[in-house]
Amino acid sequence: MQPVKISDKLSVMGQPSLTDFPSFAADGFTAIINDRPDGEEPGQPGTTAEAKAAEAAGLGYAHIPVAGPNITEGDVRRFQAAIAAADGPVLAHCKSGLRSATLHVIGEVLDGRMAPGEVRAFGAAHGFNLAMAEAWLAAKGKR
Repeated sequence: MQPVKISDKLSVMGQPSLTDFPSFAADGFTAIINDRPDGEEPGQPGTTAEAKAAEAAGLGYAHIPVAGPNITEGDVRRFQAAIAAADGPVLAHCKSGLRSATLHVIGEVLDGRMAPGEVRAFGAAHGFNLAMAEAWLAAKGKR
């Protein structure tokens, strides 16, 4: 799976292989954000292995494990802080890229850079169904 460019600072994708990390650095990424809880799926590398692979590739690394229905505003803010702390482009991943994209759009709406009504089209333009983000925002009174 190839990264999907969300902005100049953020790309998202599904679970990468540990052997992909050096190529991420070569492609100009400066940090990796792992949005998957450890043990979510058999064969998943996990945080410890990813952190070591990131360090070996010269990449920053953050682990912000989220499960779709349980995303909190704190998760969103930690995601934003990890992106802001990076010296350049960041690659965030989960199983498919959807949770990473969801964290991004929720933050954009909360901070007023995106209207709630723009979420669906933004997701479609990037290949994601962001219904989970729309539901989260609606539950928080953002319509």
